[in-house]
Formats: sequence, C-alpha cells, structure tokens
Amino acid sequence: MPLSERQLAAFADKHAGQIPFDTGPRHLAGPGDARHVTHGLAAAGWATLSDSLGAEIVLRSPDGRYRLQFDPQSATSAWWRLRAEGGDNEFGWYAEFGELVPAEVLAGFTDALLAPASPQPDPWEPVARAGWQRDEAGAAHSPDAMCHIERRPMSEFRDRPSWHIEMRDASDARYPGPRIWHAFLDEDVPDHLAGAFLDALTDQSPLQRGMFDRTAHHSAVKESSPLRPQQVVEAHTARMKAIRAQIRNARRQQTAPATRPVSASATQPAARR
Repeated sequence: MPLSERQLAAFADKHAGQIPFDTGPRHLAGPGDARHVTHGLAAAGWATLSDSLGAEIVLRSPDGRYRLQFDPQSATSAWWRLRAEGGDNEFGWYAEFGELVPAEVLAGFTDALLAPASPQPDPWEPVARAGWQRDEAGAAHSPDAMCHIERRPMSEFRDRPSWHIEMRDASDARYPGPRIWHAFLDEDVPDHLAGAFLDALTDQSPLQRGMFDRTAHHSAVKESSPLRPQQVVEAHTARMKAIRAQIRNARRQQTAPATRPVSASATQPAARR
C-alpha cells in the first residue's frame, strides 16, 4: 500500500505540536520516529505484509527482493532486520539494527537502497571526515569513545569482512561498558550502502527530538532548535515527495521505448535515375 495522505497527516499531528530540540551527537540521540524509515519505503512503493493492527511492521520491495521487518516486541536486541535475496550476479545479504539506532541514521541506509547505486570507493571516508579516530586494529571510535565501528572477518574462509557498529556506556575505548545499541551489516552488504549508513551516523549536524523523547544515553546534549515544528513536518513531506519523484523517474527510464537507429540508406539522397 503506498504512503497515504492520512499517514502523512498523522506524522504532522505528532510533530507539529512538539517543540524540536537539536540533539547530538547522533549516536546518542535515541530512536526518534520510526516513520522516517517506513514512510520512505512506502513512498517508494514497498508493500505492507503485516497486520495493520499489530505492533510488527513488515515491508517488501516492489520487485520482491528486499524485506524489512520492524519488531518493537522482539525478544532479541535487533528491532530492525533487512534482508536482500540473491539475484543474477548479486549476493543476498542481511543487516540488523538495535532498538536505539536513530531512525534518521537507518533512513540514510534505506534511502541509499532506493537510489541508483553510486560509486563508494571507501566507506570509511565519512568517518574520517567527521574526525573519528582509528586505532591500530583499524576500528574507529567516536570523540566521546562511546561508539565504535569495526570490520571483522566472518571466518578464515571469507575474504570480505562484515561491519559491526556498537554504542557502549563507557568513557574509554579501551574499557567498553554495557552495550546500548548495535548495527550489523554482513559481508555482502554493498559498500555504497555501508558508506551511507556511516555517513548518516557520523554526520555532525544534530537530530531533532521532542523535550521528553527518549535518548540513548543521559549524556546526549539537547538544545533549543532554530527550527519551528512546522519546518520539521515540511522537511519530512519534502523528502517523501523527492523519493516518489525519484522512483517515477526510474520507472520512466525502465519503460521508455528504445530509439530505433536510423539506417544509413535513409540518410543518403535518393540515387538519380
């Protein structure tokens, strides 16, 4: 079912009456509104497979290759699960994200999934640009030493490593405390998707949260935002329109009839008898 005006109105009703606070850094900002993810996929034509009255949400892409499950009652630490089926010359892959991963950061991943694949030679580039430090083992750590990014080999038989991102309650990267949230991208997740997630995670611009919204940690900083509530709603609506336009353009390109080549004889003047 495509994204409806009623669903957009429900998002507006919540956020129009909520004074936004700039909240950061992003890995501490808390889950936010899951509709940043689900509305984007619905705007791209993903179908809802789950019970409309249930807490669990299951969405499937129009081509049937991708499946997203959001289960806020999950008995595990992974509330979000995204699977891609293998195809011609493409491996299947799996990614999961914990309860307190910011929805806007996960939306960076899913938005990149909807867009045409772009070259991403080094997924670490946005991490370095944000000033996160790499240690001798190659892992990156946030300036507050609470969020950690690693690429670990799945096994001695696989060359491609998987991504492990964790946020832990600790002030020293050498002594990690209890895990607060995690993200896992297996070894076959395309680099441009991993790079999009890391870019959204390490982006230094704040996320908007309500005064009483849950954050991932008490050390998250909330400051009055220059944005008005209506601007938050308008930004969400504009993003949905942009996704719809992107999908329409992609479909036009796929269905546009091929231009018939003009034969050489047609371009030559008729022979004089």
